[in-house]
Amino acid sequence: MSAAIRVLIVDDHPMVAEGIQSILESYDDIEIAGCLTSGQEAVEQAPALMPDVILMDLNMPGMGGLSATEILLERMPGMRVLILSMHDSPEYISTALSHGAMGYVLKDVPTDEIKEAIDAVMQGKQYLCTGAEGALKPSGGQAREALTGREQTILLELAQGKSNKEVALALDISVRTVETHRKNIKRKLGISSTAGLTRYALEHGMLQGTGAGF
Repeated sequence: MSAAIRVLIVDDHPMVAEGIQSILESYDDIEIAGCLTSGQEAVEQAPALMPDVILMDLNMPGMGGLSATEILLERMPGMRVLILSMHDSPEYISTALSHGAMGYVLKDVPTDEIKEAIDAVMQGKQYLCTGAEGALKPSGGQAREALTGREQTILLELAQGKSNKEVALALDISVRTVETHRKNIKRKLGISSTAGLTRYALEHGMLQGTGAGF
């Protein structure tokens, strides 16, 4: 018999988390690794809890689900993150997927669909629940590949003249990770120089009020 799938639930609403936990505990092949209430707790505790799948809420106090997802996937590349949200807008869904989530499930789906989503991502497949899939119907024309939230953060740091090492220190990631993001940013934007990145950030209003705490 194969090992049970370890699932970590991250949601700041106790009733939601408890409800999901009680549903998943009814399956023999699922083991609950823990229930946490914020992205920060997930980042701090997931390495020790060693889940196979994280069910991650999007909007939580402090560090939200998207930031936590990016940080966790940098530190634990084999991790599978399933976003569990009440938001069905295409922007939320595409942003979550661009941050590395393998699936997106709305909180009002039938209970067996959460299990279906967990099984799918464990097999390496992307999973979108019915409502989320409908919101992402492809539209005509090919848009430029969007920057992830982490790439936008790094672009902002680089545009302020910081070196890869300074950015790595500021964001508590490795220099190699910064270099990889930098290459991806240049590829996505079609920009080859740091000066070009700075100009792009200026033209798109990214450098306005950078010290204003937004």
